[in-house]
Amino acid sequence: MTSRTGNYVEASVGEIDEWAALTAQALVTTSLKAAEPDRPFTARLRAMSMGVAQLTDMSYGALVSQRTPRLIRQSDPELFQMAVTIAGQQRIDQARNTAVLGPGQMVLYDSSRPFDAHATESAAGTRTRGVMLQFPKAMLPLPEQRVNRLLAVPLSTHGPGRLLAQFLRGAAEEYRACTPSDAVRLGVTAVDLVTAVISHRLGTETHLPAGGQQYLLHAQAMSFIDTHLGSSDLTPSAVAAAHHVSLRYLQRVFQQQSVTVSGEIRRKRLQRCAFDLADPCLRHHTIAAIAARWGYPHPAEFSRAFRTATGTSPRHYREQHLSPRADVRGASRS
Repeated sequence: MTSRTGNYVEASVGEIDEWAALTAQALVTTSLKAAEPDRPFTARLRAMSMGVAQLTDMSYGALVSQRTPRLIRQSDPELFQMAVTIAGQQRIDQARNTAVLGPGQMVLYDSSRPFDAHATESAAGTRTRGVMLQFPKAMLPLPEQRVNRLLAVPLSTHGPGRLLAQFLRGAAEEYRACTPSDAVRLGVTAVDLVTAVISHRLGTETHLPAGGQQYLLHAQAMSFIDTHLGSSDLTPSAVAAAHHVSLRYLQRVFQQQSVTVSGEIRRKRLQRCAFDLADPCLRHHTIAAIAARWGYPHPAEFSRAFRTATGTSPRHYREQHLSPRADVRGASRS
């Protein structure tokens, strides 16, 4: 049984094959089988579009889910998925890591890498339930080789982790009370919170006291870039001058994060453009106006940069995310 309203889809199924088809459409394609064939299998899903991100609230019986190299070759939307377990227990294996998760715990995994996931059902019949945020990997402003170390690693639900878990659960509960524009803004906030959680975990694994000043400068520079994205005067030299350091020193600090200052300015500008292009409430704004708002006064330059970053034109990207077919997949085909 499926109901659909705008960018919100709710569905329930009573067969494992139906669940495989539904999750292939709403999430990513996996090979599924019931872990307890003698017990009835039921599952429920609510998929909520948040612009280029998607939030999904799911509950399901005992199962085994595999994303194989063959399935990845057939279709890979290149997503990160952050999952928070609400009830039950599940295990995920990816990138030679294993996470066993109970209520309140969270984990990050990658659609471009094979994984095995196992969900159990208690003797009392308690099913696994969780919320999952999925978003394009390009939206996470951290070096991929460092993020990969945290795939299928249980992440702390203290500090930023607790805020993220509470936010995702709250967003799922209140989604129906939000306008489409609200949902897009919530998507931006959700990705920012994921970034904070991953940055916090990576930061605790490095020797910050020895490089504390550089770490602080990087954080301050990134905040400055966020605040001045719409200014045509935002350049690496301007960022360095605002923080009273040489451009060479600032570049060296950013290189420690495997990025460049100009690359981060470009990435953040394109990220904001992508969010606005996916916002239904901004459909009456021209692409040129959106680009100019985020520091691209020349449409041709913006179009080239956007196509290089996303593999598609701004116009096609907007049509994809504002079309009726985008209501289930959300970010799955960005």
